[in-house]
Amino acid sequence: MSGRKWNFNPGPSGLPEPALEKARESLLDFDGTGIGIMETSHRAKEFDAVFQGVKERLARVLGLPADRKILFFGGGASLQFSVLPMNLLPAGGQADYVDTGTWAGKAIKAAELVGKVNVVATSKDDEGKFPRVPSPDEIKTTGGAAYMHLCSNNTIAGTQFHAWPDTGDVPLIVDMSSDIACRELDWSKFDMAYAGAQKNLGPAGVTVVIISDRLLDRCGDSLPMLLNYKAMAAKDSLGNTPPTFPIYMVGLVTQWIEDQGGIRAVEKTNRAKAGLLYGLFDDKPDYFRAPVEKASRSLMNVVWRLPTEDLEKQLIAEATADGFVGLKGHRSVGGLRASIYNAMSLQGVEQLVDYLKKFAAR
Repeated sequence: MSGRKWNFNPGPSGLPEPALEKARESLLDFDGTGIGIMETSHRAKEFDAVFQGVKERLARVLGLPADRKILFFGGGASLQFSVLPMNLLPAGGQADYVDTGTWAGKAIKAAELVGKVNVVATSKDDEGKFPRVPSPDEIKTTGGAAYMHLCSNNTIAGTQFHAWPDTGDVPLIVDMSSDIACRELDWSKFDMAYAGAQKNLGPAGVTVVIISDRLLDRCGDSLPMLLNYKAMAAKDSLGNTPPTFPIYMVGLVTQWIEDQGGIRAVEKTNRAKAGLLYGLFDDKPDYFRAPVEKASRSLMNVVWRLPTEDLEKQLIAEATADGFVGLKGHRSVGGLRASIYNAMSLQGVEQLVDYLKKFAAR
């Protein structure tokens, strides 16, 4: 597509152009039906073929075990902060949480409205910042905990888990909203993961929940259907009209991942992209300051500071004018941030690095 800029926004973020091109074609006429994909009934056989195909391809791309169910919710990952404990934190029970920043903190607050929460590890420093994630050895489960929850990648702090705690018999549940499908994972380590689609899987509007059969069996039956994992699984996420177009887009994005060579190929590119940016910062530490400890650096959200806030504002303004959008850091921490999700090409990061070098030289 001509005239497109380099989109480094943290989400909703850029989508693969082949997926956008296919979606554009389908808006007026989906697969020769004479109606657009957004006009197609969720009960129609044409959409059912799309729906089942999306689940099959997502499971294949991620490498999910056979005992995992894929559910589709609205409400974003933030809704899951509450739905999760409502389903899995029984009356009088307790759950373990790891605090690594803003989104983990929101999940903790939501769970505290349902039951007892143990914050078993945190990476907050004396200044209230989160420059790292806890090491697996720092994270200890509480006896009898219903589950342990952590956020795998933190968009604001620019940190990411690269190793997982051993939780024993306690199910490990992970918010993967900003790094799902960015790297190969051993899914046997997780009983559940959830992710808002708008970073790596599609547009805003649908949240993917991946849950094991053993965890589904622990869910009660007292919640309304649209908040009930077991009921949603029984209805195949079709208890009401699902977000049909975002689900369709998840199918196009996962098809694009397969076309790249699968998760392994995507991960290789992601590591190369992150390596270019972190390499620049490490080569010029007197000008570019990377506040995240090296072992916790995110592959998806690269954060940095310049010598002064005035220079940061100048860079944001000039870069935006020159076609690099979305580089402003989160309002709660300031600074700069490049979100380099799967759809961001290696070429885009190469051009950004070249631009940053020239800016520093000036």
